[in-house]
Amino acid sequence: MPELPHWLMITVRSISFLIILFLLTKWLGKRQISQLSFFEYITGITIGNIAAEVSMGIEQSFSDALIGILVWSAVPFLVGFISLKSKRIRNFVEGEATIFIKDGKVLEDNLKKEKYTIDELMELLRKKNVFKVSDVEFALLEPNGTLNILLKKENQPLTPKVLGLKVAQEKETQTVIMDGKILNQPLSASGHNQGWLRTELEKLGVTLDNVFIGQVDSYGQLTVDLYDDKIQISSPQERPLLLATLKKCQADLELFALETGSVTAQNMYTKNASRMQGILDKVTYLLKE
Repeated sequence: MPELPHWLMITVRSISFLIILFLLTKWLGKRQISQLSFFEYITGITIGNIAAEVSMGIEQSFSDALIGILVWSAVPFLVGFISLKSKRIRNFVEGEATIFIKDGKVLEDNLKKEKYTIDELMELLRKKNVFKVSDVEFALLEPNGTLNILLKKENQPLTPKVLGLKVAQEKETQTVIMDGKILNQPLSASGHNQGWLRTELEKLGVTLDNVFIGQVDSYGQLTVDLYDDKIQISSPQERPLLLATLKKCQADLELFALETGSVTAQNMYTKNASRMQGILDKVTYLLKE
């Protein structure tokens, strides 16, 4: 069998190792990419060097390189499996989190231990939109280098729960149109069908083929982004209009109660105005924009 040209051999080897590394990475899991430990970092560099060296070195054995890559891939997999069973081994391999700030005070010894300067710490804090160390209750450097912080209670942002407010529950927004085509599965997941979707598009005055992306939110409202950016699409107004109508009905009932001369009618209007107010108290947070 004639020997392959030099350039073709390099091409074949490179593509082969690319496929092998891709399959090994899929086998090891997404965590290998998103959160590398020190051990995994060293392993990844070594595997990449082996693949690059053998891809370009025609005289080197393909099978020997494959064995080396498989060994270097199997070791982190086994170590990861053992780490799941033992916290001590997990701490040794992946490292432990280090406290940088506690009760608003920087722990200088821990900074030195991790070889961080105060400037680097301040940079990490600024990335979290924190500019005063004294605002921080607790700051922790994770093994992957991420700094997680807990602000002091008085510096934490207000939430509806803290204020005792009710808010509408948010569900996953479904993308029902993409590149001018209807996506049936997300549309079905949103609880609607193509007939409803086409009706909503007619209300907005747009055609399906001009929609770049269309999404249905938690309230069942359709929003679209068009290919033609010059066309202005008004935001959905069904919920605000419904809220305004309910408020008007409640106000009208109170007005009727004041204007009527009949005691019976007055009691009826007052009772129903109170009921309407109860309904408003329950649904206002759902109907607000």
